[in-house]
Amino acid sequence: MSVWAIAAAAGEGSRLGGGPKALVRLGGSPMLSHSLVVLAKAGGVEGIVVAAPAGHEDGIRSVAVSTVPATRVEVVTGGSTRQESVRRSLGAVPDAARRIVVHDAARPLVTVRLVDAALEALDHAAGSIVAIPLTDTLKRAVGGFVGDTVSREDLFRAQTPQAFRADVFRAAHERAAADRFEATDDAALLERLGERVAIVAGDERNLKVTTVEDLVLAEALLRSARGDTER
Repeated sequence: MSVWAIAAAAGEGSRLGGGPKALVRLGGSPMLSHSLVVLAKAGGVEGIVVAAPAGHEDGIRSVAVSTVPATRVEVVTGGSTRQESVRRSLGAVPDAARRIVVHDAARPLVTVRLVDAALEALDHAAGSIVAIPLTDTLKRAVGGFVGDTVSREDLFRAQTPQAFRADVFRAAHERAAADRFEATDDAALLERLGERVAIVAGDERNLKVTTVEDLVLAEALLRSARGDTER
């Protein structure tokens, strides 16, 4: 079964000092490299489409082809929103693809296990997400004061990777574009069409790097993982 991956890497990284977030160094390599290595190893992925920030396509392409030289890589210009970047990436995914996995390059500590689990969940659902159950107490604010306490039962923090059956995914993006509907993740586009989206256990280490503090934590986790491998 043909599987393709989309790496959403068009973020500017303003809170990390400017420039493309995907090119920020982590563990001696561009952040994007870490995700590409994992995507290329997972689930029989045949190719990867990378959404790059406008004006940085050549830099992103150089990192991609040097990181996974044996994998087919396409680079497209990302849009002004993540959703638009993914939609543009879909245009570069071959029609023959039957499953598509989408991952944010800002989550560089993703693992092959997570990607494979998301793809395997498509055996019984149109889409899947990796997610973490909420453990904190949730409060709804009203005018700067606590309005009420929100039950955290059955609530999850969504991560990427997220995987989809290609035909349903394309249809969901087309409908969203036609309706001018914007969502913060791809799974929401399937949800609004009534499609089943499975939840796969995520990983706290699969953090999203947004701030300098996140980058420091990711460096520490990466060093720890490498140390475990060397023991």
